[in-house]
Amino acid sequence: MAFALDGPVVLAGAGKMGAALLAGWVSRGLRPDDVIVQDPHPSEDAAELARQHGISIVPLIDALPVPPSVIVAAVKPQAMDAVFPPLAKHAGPNTVVMSIAAGKSLSSFERHLPQRMAVVRAMPNTPAAIGRGITGAVGNAHVSADQKRLCQELLSAVGDVVWLDDETLIDAVTAVSGSGPAYVFLLTETLARAGEAAGLDPATSMQLARATVSGAGELLRRSESDPSALRQNVTSPGGTTAAALSVLMREKDGLQELMTAAVLAAQKRGRELGN
Repeated sequence: MAFALDGPVVLAGAGKMGAALLAGWVSRGLRPDDVIVQDPHPSEDAAELARQHGISIVPLIDALPVPPSVIVAAVKPQAMDAVFPPLAKHAGPNTVVMSIAAGKSLSSFERHLPQRMAVVRAMPNTPAAIGRGITGAVGNAHVSADQKRLCQELLSAVGDVVWLDDETLIDAVTAVSGSGPAYVFLLTETLARAGEAAGLDPATSMQLARATVSGAGELLRRSESDPSALRQNVTSPGGTTAAALSVLMREKDGLQELMTAAVLAAQKRGRELGN
């Protein structure tokens, strides 16, 4: 796959997500000369990837021969206000800025850029590290079709991409898929502890829980059936699964009520971080 570039890809931030993106781009055919990474303290994974492929990682980008095609802002949200303004000075009229920082609005980037500059806000999740992530993205009114296509190519290197029309929905995306892997990991932890309560030793219970959650996830990925149909396939009337689901699916204190409360809490916090 060849990326259509008029200038380099600038990646600001080479932590876990930055390294995942970089690995995805390299695997999709991005040439080392077409990417410049800015990070004074890159992760070990990013540093090793850069060494293997001859990619430049610098503490600070002082100058560029041509404006970048895209500036990917992948630093932590609390560092963005210090890192982005100097980067913004490198943007040309055709540069698109793409942020993957939670809670940072489109307008927070626009105020450091000339008027009518293209900005995309994206929220990938941690399975991007194995190319199985999903990203929610939204652009401002100045993102052209070509710029959206480029951002789509860069983000799809680590998984699926869902585009939104309303920026306010990005907090819901963050709450569902951005934070969602943590919910699945917690499910695995609690399932393993429940197995211990049922008499299993900790190692065996964790092995069963990990394999069950990951296997069910892979089955869900490969199947065209609705999750409810897959659930029903496991559930025999009056059987063991039905007994367990009668607890998990209780109307008042069941899993749906807990999950909805959790997602709404995450969405609320995302809005607070954006203010």
